[in-house]
Amino acid sequence: MTFSVAGICPDTGMVGCAITSSSICVASRCAFVRSGTGVALTQNITNPNLGPLALDLLQEGQSPQQVMAALAEADSDVQWRQLGVLNTAGEGTTFSGEQALGIFSTAEGQNCIAMGNLLENTGVPQAMIDRFESSSGHLAERLLSALEAGLAAGGELGPVHSAGLLVAAQPQWPVVDLRVDWHIEPINELRMVWQNYEPQMQAYITRAKDPSNAESFGVPGDE
Repeated sequence: MTFSVAGICPDTGMVGCAITSSSICVASRCAFVRSGTGVALTQNITNPNLGPLALDLLQEGQSPQQVMAALAEADSDVQWRQLGVLNTAGEGTTFSGEQALGIFSTAEGQNCIAMGNLLENTGVPQAMIDRFESSSGHLAERLLSALEAGLAAGGELGPVHSAGLLVAAQPQWPVVDLRVDWHIEPINELRMVWQNYEPQMQAYITRAKDPSNAESFGVPGDE
């Protein structure tokens, strides 16, 4: 029901992921990031508890492989899950349980991982990896472009309806947390949201860290 990609930017320390699904509100329960820690993805028959647990274990210093083993021990129904873990060093691992739905596959690349289930074909995750590795620019842009490449490569067997883009950087809160919870073309809609948010992103960070030097809001009453 879902395909996703996670990546890090060694130059900026940013960590993030992009995800889409035929299910509603996919990013609210499947995508997890933490500044200075990494990314966790939990999908297929989803157990959202595994996302924060994975990030806690990464923060404690466990490797992605150790984290994945711990998740398997923590969830007796792990064979219904598809999981991905990526740390800030760019080390990642993926898991697809025996009960994963339809055509499913995963791929791992330099500073990135990708996976999906109920896919049109097994090449979708690798298409996302290839796009991510060949791209440049802001991590959010690279992740969204990779998600678009996954859709172009076949994507999910049926139509997708929700999508999300999540990136954490130096602030403890995500600097990018964009979601399209239900739409006929959610990835295109997410692209539109990102294009409007990107020029304003730094201003919101400045308002949190240094409000005396923040830009005006540019709205009536804030002249």
